[in-house]
Amino acid sequence: MTVSKLRLQDSVKAPVCGEFPYRSGQSNLMSQFRSSVPSERFPAEKDRYVLYVNHCCPWCHRAVIVHALKGLGDHVVHIVEVDARDPMHGWYFSGLRGPSRDPIYGFKWMKELYQKADPQYNGRITVPMLWDKKTGTIVNNESSDILHMFIEGFDSLLPLGKREATKGAAAFVPKHLRVEIDQLNAWIYDNINNGVYKVGFATTQAAYNEHVMKLFQAFDKLEQHLSQPFHQPFLFGNYITEADIRLYTTLIRFDVAYYTLFKCNLKMIRTDYPRLHTWLRRLYWSEGPETGNGAFKRTTFFDVIKRGYSSMATENGIIPIGPIPNVMPL
Repeated sequence: MTVSKLRLQDSVKAPVCGEFPYRSGQSNLMSQFRSSVPSERFPAEKDRYVLYVNHCCPWCHRAVIVHALKGLGDHVVHIVEVDARDPMHGWYFSGLRGPSRDPIYGFKWMKELYQKADPQYNGRITVPMLWDKKTGTIVNNESSDILHMFIEGFDSLLPLGKREATKGAAAFVPKHLRVEIDQLNAWIYDNINNGVYKVGFATTQAAYNEHVMKLFQAFDKLEQHLSQPFHQPFLFGNYITEADIRLYTTLIRFDVAYYTLFKCNLKMIRTDYPRLHTWLRRLYWSEGPETGNGAFKRTTFFDVIKRGYSSMATENGIIPIGPIPNVMPL
C-alpha cells in the first residue's frame, strides 16, 4: 500500500505499535515473519505459543479481542504484555503493568526475542508478535495473520461451540459473507484504521486537509451502512463479524485519542454519529455471550491508550483528561 502526499519525519515519534502509514513507494518492512498456525512446522498445540502485545496498540487489540471471544485463554495461547517503549531501543518490559522481564527467557528487550529468532534481523521491532516456545522462534508479526489464526487456527483445541465450522451464521466470517467482509475490511483499513494515522502524521497542511476529509467521509458512509436493515445491530446483521472487531479498535480510541491528539476533530463519534455511537457502545457495554461476556470492555484500557498516544503526539507527556466519560452509557 502507498500513501500519497504523506511522509513521516524523523522528528515525529514513531507510533506505539507495529503498523502505520508507509512512506510512498515502500513495501512493508515490518512484518517479515509470516508463518501460520496450523502448519507442518507450527501445529496447533496447547501451551505452545505466546502473543506479545501492548494494550495501547489497536493492531494488538484486535488479536486480543479474538483471543478473548474464542476462549483461547492462557491454556492455549498465553498473552504477555510489553508495557514500555524506549525511543532508541524500542519495546521493553518495565514491570509497571506487565512483567519486568520476558517470562520465557528473562530478556529485558523485545529486540532480544527478534534477534533470537533471527540473529541477522534488522527490521523494526513490532507488536503484536506470536512466539513459538517449542522451536524458540517467531511465528508471525503481522496482525492480520494473527487475527485470522486466532479466528480458526486453534479450533481443533476448542469445544465444538467455539469452532467456526460449527457456528453457521454466527461465525466471525460466515461463508456466505466472506467476499463482502473481506471487501469491507480492506476499505475500513485504508480509510479508517490507517486513515487516522494519515491525518495524525500528515506533514503538510494540504495532506492533512485531504486525509481528514476522507476520514470523515468514510464515517459518513459507515453511518449510512448501519441504517440499512441487514446491517443492524452489527455491520452485517445480528452477529459480530471480523469487520466489527477491526472497526472497533479504531473507534473506541477515536474520541479519547485521535480526535484531540491526531487532530481528527471535525466531529466526534458520541455527538455526530448516532448509529456508530450506538454500535460502539453496544460492543463495549454488552456482557452477553455474543461478546464473550464482555470481551470488548475487558480488553479496552483507556488509561494505557491515552498515555500511549500522548507520549507519541506531544513532547511534554501531558495526558488529556477528557472526554468524560470515556464511553457514554448504553
